[in-house]
Amino acid sequence: MKIKILFLLLVIVPGLAANAQTRTKSNFNAAWKFMLDSSNTYSDDKVNDAGWRTLNLPHDWSIEGTFSEKHPATEGGGALPGGIGWYRKSFTIPTTESKKKISIYFDGVYKNSEVWINGSYLGKRPNGYINFQYDLTPYLKYGNQKNVIAVKVDNSKQPNSRWYSGSGIYRNVWLVKTNTIHLINNGCFISTPEVTSKNATVNIETRLLNESGREETVQVVTTLYNKDGSVRGKQTSNHPLRISDSATLRQQIKVAVPILWSVENPYLYKAVVTVLLNGRKVDQYEQSFGIRYFNMDAAKGFSLNGKPLKILGVCNHHDLGCLGAAINTRAIQRQLELLKAMGCNGIRTSHNPPAPELLDLCDKMGFIVMDEAFDMWKREKRPFDYHLDWNEWHKQDLADQIVRDRNHPSIFFWSVGNEIGEQWTDESKGDSTGRIIGKELVDIVKSLDTSRPVVTANDNVSPQNKIVLSGAFDVIGFNYHHKDWAAFPQNYPGKKLIITESVSALQTRGHYDLVPADTIRRWPIAWDKPFTTGNADFTVSAYDHVSTPWGSTHEETWKIFKQYDHISGMYIWTGFDYLGEPTPYSWPSRSSYFGIMDLAGFPKDVYYMYQAESTNKPVLHLFPHWNWEKGDTVDMVVYYNNADAVELFLNDRSLGSKTKTGDAVRVTWKVPFEPGTVTAISKKDNRTILSKKVTTAGAPAKIILSADWSTIKANGNDLSFVKVTIVDKSGITVPVADNLVNFSVKGAGFLAGVDNGDPTSHMSFKSSSIKALNALCLGVLQSNGGKGNITLTVSSPGLQPATILINAK
Repeated sequence: MKIKILFLLLVIVPGLAANAQTRTKSNFNAAWKFMLDSSNTYSDDKVNDAGWRTLNLPHDWSIEGTFSEKHPATEGGGALPGGIGWYRKSFTIPTTESKKKISIYFDGVYKNSEVWINGSYLGKRPNGYINFQYDLTPYLKYGNQKNVIAVKVDNSKQPNSRWYSGSGIYRNVWLVKTNTIHLINNGCFISTPEVTSKNATVNIETRLLNESGREETVQVVTTLYNKDGSVRGKQTSNHPLRISDSATLRQQIKVAVPILWSVENPYLYKAVVTVLLNGRKVDQYEQSFGIRYFNMDAAKGFSLNGKPLKILGVCNHHDLGCLGAAINTRAIQRQLELLKAMGCNGIRTSHNPPAPELLDLCDKMGFIVMDEAFDMWKREKRPFDYHLDWNEWHKQDLADQIVRDRNHPSIFFWSVGNEIGEQWTDESKGDSTGRIIGKELVDIVKSLDTSRPVVTANDNVSPQNKIVLSGAFDVIGFNYHHKDWAAFPQNYPGKKLIITESVSALQTRGHYDLVPADTIRRWPIAWDKPFTTGNADFTVSAYDHVSTPWGSTHEETWKIFKQYDHISGMYIWTGFDYLGEPTPYSWPSRSSYFGIMDLAGFPKDVYYMYQAESTNKPVLHLFPHWNWEKGDTVDMVVYYNNADAVELFLNDRSLGSKTKTGDAVRVTWKVPFEPGTVTAISKKDNRTILSKKVTTAGAPAKIILSADWSTIKANGNDLSFVKVTIVDKSGITVPVADNLVNFSVKGAGFLAGVDNGDPTSHMSFKSSSIKALNALCLGVLQSNGGKGNITLTVSSPGLQPATILINAK
């Protein structure tokens, strides 16, 4: 199956806001009023909200709450509160814009949102992850008259999610103004039926809407630009528009010698679509797009632009650690930067439509996205989940997602379901819903986009899976079942395989149980709660020895994955720990152990296995620490690449050299503990490549600070993530330090959150203090919108404090 396509990312031209003749898309996040209230109604525009809290969106009220096992979301939903929240915003519209069409766009509200304008009801949207819009024009007042938007958000009926959902208007809101002749929302779709190294044929479909009350003929001019602003093609077309009608205009432009979008070079072009009426500009979009093609072969797997490529992806839920579900572009960027440095090249949006900002960044940074729609169909997974809204809303929700996202060059797969209950329908009793719904969903996708394969993520990998038996799906998705991967060509002749979810290994960052390194210790199959067969302190060893019954360790999975060409790629569960679903433990754990990185974004050791296996960057990672007890024998493990062998030293005594053999991804020494230093040296052709050491640390003595960004934008949204490390008097990291750390911020910013990556911590993410977990914790600084320095001082009783300056400009 060869798929050739050029994709388009819809972005409003920033500079067009000043042009009264074209559309404006204004950020509508500032100065909302908020109140939690499950008893009263505040939809009327006359409501006195002067005493309500004033805040800027995006906002997640659950993350501001306290952890409790009594919250109805349970620890599976993060053990944080839900409830009903009300948002209100007052605004004015100039009289000069009384002839405009004005709409409000919500990128996502969790969940069951209802919206009013000036007391008039606009509608309801149950789905907490999908975007939606309302036309405000018929209800607006102009000039000095005040308009009031009211939004009710109902996340009171729980549990409704298998992970942390957040609560509130947690994605961006926009106010869009157009002329009465304009492109509809997401009304431009670009594809390329032919792509070669010499030419790309660009097909542009533009949907126009005429709300002027008159029949008109418009001229549409589409111009394509490369990155340096040079024109690469232009097409001009005239098109008649009937009264109160929409029309689709099709254009075609040739691009000579295109630069193809890839994970190494995610090259983006720019298109500008201009609509003219009698020579006057009435609408205009600016858009970035990428040109690429890909192929999936049953025997050889995945290729991009004609070159074989293994997709090494991760699954991620939407929370951003201590920031909760409230979307922040810089926080997403940080996650993607960490993943890219690891060697990751793919993202699966588990298990829902993502924020547009994630897809924009994946376009720019080069990730292969599996864009997922649903975690369930008609069959429930939680009592109050989406199955209650399925019959009424699934068609519109899926169509809105496809139309919104289909222009992103980073999206390669549509997933219409994760571990769906209808896989198991009993057709002997006349239940064929698996086949019926599967085909229905694929038909919806294909009616809107034929350029990508459609999959479901299946935990039933039998050929008798009822969804697979629908015959509608282009690619078969496997969740886990790694022992069945090799036999896939025999079990599914001629079919194509993608591992939609894999691994499910478990670790606490920086914690090590001294067990033999050649032993895989699985989490026992014990479904009773509380889980009592693990560690008393609810930790899980970071040696990569522990996995769920349905999964496998990272190293075990990787060895199988890289062995078979027919496996196009896999998406690991998960890139980051996430709030909720604290497998293997229940309360007091409140977040997961699955991540390659912890909730704060600090890498676990297995991060460096992937980096060594998947990048050309020289890697030498030695673990664990060297603070043990007399009589302990410690498995010292090294992940490395770009070298022939690694030699290990204990206090300058050589313990010998080792090299990886067969499919091994590590080398290991059993070392009796004695205080001092363990050093690893990687060598190639007898030349030292890298050297790493771990040294026995003394008592905690001082704090070290480091920021990922020392300069941020003074826009009220930008962030700097400050890593806090507890060290001894010699500057050696104290690997088991758990000191309580206090944060103090002055200047042009504030403390947006604190975290330590501990799945059992019940300290508030919005506190000004947090305990270190194994020497590390995190403070997130946010611009307050003003220019100047942000001064962060971090202190702890008995430790030398530290200060760092971040410049907001």
